[in-house]
Order: sequence, then C-alpha cells, then structure tokens
Amino acid sequence: MSEHIPEDLVLYELNDGVATITLNRPEVRNAQNGKLLYALDRAFQRFAFDDEAKVAILAGNGPHFSSGHDLGPTGDRETTFDRVSLWWDHVGKEGAENRFARESELYVGLCRRWRDLPKPTIAAVQGACIMGGLMLAWSCDLIVASEDAYFADVAVDFGIPGVELFAHPWELGSRKAKEFLFTADRLSAGDAHAAGMVNHVVPRAELMEFSTALATRIAGRPRIGLALAKQAVNQCDDLMGYRSGTDSVFGLHQLAHAHNAEVIGHMNGPGSTDLVKKALARDAK
Repeated sequence: MSEHIPEDLVLYELNDGVATITLNRPEVRNAQNGKLLYALDRAFQRFAFDDEAKVAILAGNGPHFSSGHDLGPTGDRETTFDRVSLWWDHVGKEGAENRFARESELYVGLCRRWRDLPKPTIAAVQGACIMGGLMLAWSCDLIVASEDAYFADVAVDFGIPGVELFAHPWELGSRKAKEFLFTADRLSAGDAHAAGMVNHVVPRAELMEFSTALATRIAGRPRIGLALAKQAVNQCDDLMGYRSGTDSVFGLHQLAHAHNAEVIGHMNGPGSTDLVKKALARDAK
C-alpha cells in the first residue's frame, strides 16, 4: 500500500504495520517550508489514526535527511496554511506578531505534536541533519543514523541561541550541547551515538533495512504498553524541565530575531542562507 500526500512533498507507505514517511524535496536537501511541514503533519495524522500502522519511520529522500528550514525563495514565509493550533495567522502581521505566531505553530507546535504521538517513531537519518532537521529527528523516539550522517546547529552564527525547539541539553547533555553550539562543528554519527543522541549507527546501504527491522520488532509488542512506556519517558523528561526549558529558550530565540530585525534589518541576519550552505559544505573536523 503506497500513496503520495498532495503535491508529493511527503510520501507514505504502509507495510506489515510499519509506516514509512519520507520527506520528498531532495532537490533542496529536504529543506522545510510550510507546505512540507503541514504535509508531514497530515502523514503523521494518518499514521496516528490507522489501527494497522504500529510504528513509523521518518526518512528523507536523496542523499540528506534534512538541511533545515527553507530560508530561500521557496520558503513560503508569507503563505497561509490550515493551521493546527489556535494562534492567529502570521500572514500580514508585523514584528513579533508575525514571527512568534508563525514559529509557535510551524516549528515548536508541530514538533511537540509529533513528539506526543502515542505510537513509536524512528528517525532514519543519512547525510545532513542540520538545524530544523534536528528538530524533526528529535521529535522521534529513536534515531538510527547512517555512518555518513552528521548533525549541526549554526544558529549562533545568526546571533540566535539555537533552533526553535531547544532540546540540546536533553539530547546531548549540557557540556556537549554548549560545545555543539559554541563551535558550530559537525557532530558525526559516531559522536552522536556516544553522546546518547543516536541509538544505532549503521552503514548507509543498511539504513532502511535496519530501521525497518527495528520497527517491525517493536510493532509486535502490545500497543497500550508501548504508548504508556513512551508517555512515561516523555513525562519524566518534562519533569526534568524539558517543556519549561524549551518554552523559556523559545523566548530567547524570539529576542534574537527582534534584535536582528532592529539592528540588522533582517530577523536572521544577512547571509543566513549562506551560513546553512557553509554548514552543508564544511569538512568534518
């Protein structure tokens, strides 16, 4: 069983209880514009409501998982979509009313919504997983990375503390998170595994086979047990400050946007697209 979500931006395939949800903008390294993220939300809704779908794998078509948010001309920043929260539409608004509304819904809101899915999810990551790509992978319960995968957040180069959903301390630990942000160096799949952010590292050719086998193994276990185990871990993370911490840093993120807009004239600062391109091209250190 296989079908395309409208506009073919996200592919959905269900086999033997495992839903494979694939980002399908390989021509821009699966950069995330609004159309892609809402198509992804529709795919996750379908997974959530289908009793035959037990576990989902989130993958990226092409050589890279995701290069993050689309900061280029196809980023559709001034486009209205069918929203899933009760925030006002950002389109036509100015200043913080625009930025806060858009990013609360499109980035933090959707990622938290996917994190709270009652069914297990696995991110299968290859190549680049940069900035907004981190938030998609972190929204999943498990991460399987290919040996050539790498992770980066260059937000400090924009004068911004980190991506909108600031899960870095929970994913990497405080000291590694600081180094990751301060240096903007790539984190290799092996280093991410050593830090506990990634569950498994496998050869690139085996990424989907391994992820599917892991998903199939999980899919055979009781649904209610899996849902409660997932909720238990997420609740413990929240009690350790995940929810309040990410809320707090989202405010700092918006402060940085406001500073850039006032001082530089652009919320991300000039050359933000070039900074992401450099992160993609930078040799691993």
